[in-house]
Amino acid sequence: MFPSKRSSYKLSLMLSVFFIHTASTFAAETPSSSAQSVSTNTAPIPTININADDVSDNPTEITPGNTLLKADQLKSIVNNSPDTGALLENQMGVSLYKSGRIASLPALNGMADDRVATVIDGMRITGDCPNHMNPALSYLNPHDVSVINIMAGITPVSLGGDSTGGTIDIKRKSPVFSKKKDKIVVNGQVSGFFHSNGKGLGASGDVTVANDHLSIRYNGGWSQSRNYHAGAGGGQVKSTQYKMFNHDVTLAYKKDNHVLSLNLGQTDTPYEGFPNAYMDMTKNQSVFINGNYKGDFDWGTLEARGYWQRVTHAMNMLGDKGGHTATTGMPMNNIGRLAGYDIKSSIYLDNKNTLRIGNEFAYYTLNDWWPALQGSMMMGPNTYHNINNGHRNRLGTYAELETQWNRKVTTLLGVRNDVVMMNTGQVSGYQGFTGMNAAERAAINRFNRADRGKTDVNFDVTALVRYKVDPHLTWETGYARKTRSPNLYERYSWGTTGMAMRMVGWFGDGNGYRGDINLKPEIANTISTSFNFHDVKQEVWELKIQPYYTYIHHYINVNYLGSASGRAGTTISNLQFANHNAQLYGVNSVGTYNVWNNKKFGKGVLRGNLNWVRGTDLTNHTNLYHMMPVNGTLSLNQYIGAWSGRIEGEFVNAKGLTDPLRREPKTPGYILLNLGTSYTWNMFRLDASIENVMNKKYYLPMGGLSIGDLIANNQVRALPGIGRSFNVSLTASF
Repeated sequence: MFPSKRSSYKLSLMLSVFFIHTASTFAAETPSSSAQSVSTNTAPIPTININADDVSDNPTEITPGNTLLKADQLKSIVNNSPDTGALLENQMGVSLYKSGRIASLPALNGMADDRVATVIDGMRITGDCPNHMNPALSYLNPHDVSVINIMAGITPVSLGGDSTGGTIDIKRKSPVFSKKKDKIVVNGQVSGFFHSNGKGLGASGDVTVANDHLSIRYNGGWSQSRNYHAGAGGGQVKSTQYKMFNHDVTLAYKKDNHVLSLNLGQTDTPYEGFPNAYMDMTKNQSVFINGNYKGDFDWGTLEARGYWQRVTHAMNMLGDKGGHTATTGMPMNNIGRLAGYDIKSSIYLDNKNTLRIGNEFAYYTLNDWWPALQGSMMMGPNTYHNINNGHRNRLGTYAELETQWNRKVTTLLGVRNDVVMMNTGQVSGYQGFTGMNAAERAAINRFNRADRGKTDVNFDVTALVRYKVDPHLTWETGYARKTRSPNLYERYSWGTTGMAMRMVGWFGDGNGYRGDINLKPEIANTISTSFNFHDVKQEVWELKIQPYYTYIHHYINVNYLGSASGRAGTTISNLQFANHNAQLYGVNSVGTYNVWNNKKFGKGVLRGNLNWVRGTDLTNHTNLYHMMPVNGTLSLNQYIGAWSGRIEGEFVNAKGLTDPLRREPKTPGYILLNLGTSYTWNMFRLDASIENVMNKKYYLPMGGLSIGDLIANNQVRALPGIGRSFNVSLTASF
C-alpha cells in the first residue's frame, strides 16, 4: 500500500532537502576534473554540450521506441514549416493533431497533449488556453532546434513525470565558444522561405559572437500565411491564416568543465486562425527567462536550472468566423505564469553503475476570464470567470540506477514521486438573460461551495533492460507505471450552458465540455519491447519494430450529458470529463536500407516507417478519440556531392473506428506524393520541394470538424489537408 497523502508529501519534501544537500556536498568537496578524465569513465553519462552540434549531453538511458533526431538529421527534413511539430512527422509512434498552422499537438502511441511531457530546454510548458491554442511547440522557431529526443510510451523517471504518453525533449542550439584563447569568433545563419499554397512567407536567422569564455547569441524569426487551399478543387480552407514573431538571446560563460547560460526570449502571435474551433487566437505574447548551470566533476555531473514564463493570451473571431468589434464576437482572455527549478545529478558509483537523482518544482497559475460584450445580455453584463486564480503546482523527486552488467546487458531501474497541488478561487458568470440566469447561478453556487483544493500524490516506476543478442540484433524491453493528474480545465471548467461549454475543449470536434473537481489521476501501465535488426557496423541497413500495450486506470474521457442542434443540421454533444478505464496497443516500425553507395552515383537510401495504434474505452466499450489509422511513409533519398534529392510516398488508411460520443467524422484513406531537392554551394543552401504533387484532396484523420467552413458557408466536412504547394527556401551560413 502507498502511504497517505500527508506522509507522502512530507516524504517528498525530505527527499528534496536530502537531494539538494547531497548535490551541494559533492560539489563542495570534489574538485573539477579535466574533460579527458571524465571521458575515460566507462559509464554512459552525458557531458557538457559546448558546441551547437555536440549532442553528448543527451540522455543515453534505455528507451524502447526512442527516436533521437540530431542536427544533421533535422537539416535533411525539408519542410520549411514554421510549425516545429512538423519536425516530428513520419517518426516512429508519432502523429499530429492538426489545428492551428503553428500549433500542432503531437501524439505518442495514441496519447497527446498533457499526456505527453513536452520539454524545451528543461522547461515543461503548459498551454494557457481553454482550446490549447498555444502548446509548447508554438513558442519555438524550428530554425533554433538542435536536438529532438522522442520517447514514445516508456520514459525513464529522470526524463518525465506527470505524464502517461511519453516525453518530447527538445534542445535549442547550445552556446558556441572559440577553441583558441582570446580569439573572437562570429558565425550565424540567415534563411527565408516561400510557400505557394497560402502565400506563406518567413525569415529567420541567428548570430553568435564568442571567445573562449563568453558567448552571446541572438535568434529571431517571422512568418505569416493566408488561408490554404485543399486539393482537387476542395476550395479555400477557412481560418488557416497566421502571423508570428519570435526573438531570444542566449548569454553563456564557460570555465573549464563548467557552463553557465541565460536564455531570454519573447514570442508574439498577433493572430492565428483555428479551422476546427469556434474561436481564433487574436493575441498571444510570451516572455521567458531560463537560466542553467552544467558542470562535470570527478564523481559525475551536476545540472541546475531556474525558469520563469508569462503568457498573455486572447481569443475572439477573425474575419472568416464573422470578425469582432466592441459589440460583436466573444472576447476571451488568459494570463498564465510559470516558474520553477530543476536540479539533477548523475553520480558514477563505479565503472558499471550510475545513479541519477533529481528534484524539481513547477509553480503554475492561470486566470481565464471572458469580458462582457458591450450591449449583449447573453455575454454580459458581468465578466465571466472561467478559471479564477487557478493553481497547479508540482513537486517531483526521483532516483534511478543504470547498470551495465557486461558488454551485452544493461538495465535501468527508477522510482519517482510527484505531488500535484491544485486549487482555484470562486467564479462568477455573465448573469445575462433571465432564463439562463437561474441555471448559471445554480452552477456558480454549486462550484463555489465545493471543496476545490486537491492534492494528488503520484508514484512512477520504470524497469528496462537492453540485451545485445548478437552483432545483428539488439533487444530492449521494459515496464512503466506512469501517472498524470488532471489539468486545470479538466477539473475546474464549471459552465453548464451550451455556449459556455463549447468554449472549452482542445479536440476540434465542435462539442462542449465541463470539468469535474473530483477527477482522479490517470495511472498508465505500459509494457513495451523493441527489436533492432541491423548489419554489424550499422551502416547499411536497420529495421526496428516496437510492439506495446498500455492499460490506463482512471483514464480521463467523457460522459454524455445531452445534445443540441448546431449549424447546417449538425448535432453538438455536451460532455463532462470523467474517469474511465482504457487500453491502447499497437506496433511501430522504421527501417533504412542503403540501396547503393559509390563514387559515380553517390549514396541512395531507402527509408520507411509504419505505425498502427488501437485505443478502446473499457468503460463505455467505444473507440478512443483521435486514434490515427494505419499510416506510414516510404522515401528514396539520394546524396551525391553537394546535391540531395528525395521522392516520398505518404499513405494513410481509411478511418472507420471513431468515437461516437464526440461524433468524430470518418475519413477516407489517401496517398500523397512529395518531391524535394537540396543543393549546397559555398555558404549557401537552396531547398525546394513540391508537397502533394498530385494535388490530392484528402481529410485529416485527426483534424476533427472544419468549423471555420461550417460558420463561413454552412459546409459540413472533416478538416481538409493542404493541397499542392511549391516551397522554396534559401539559407546563408557564415
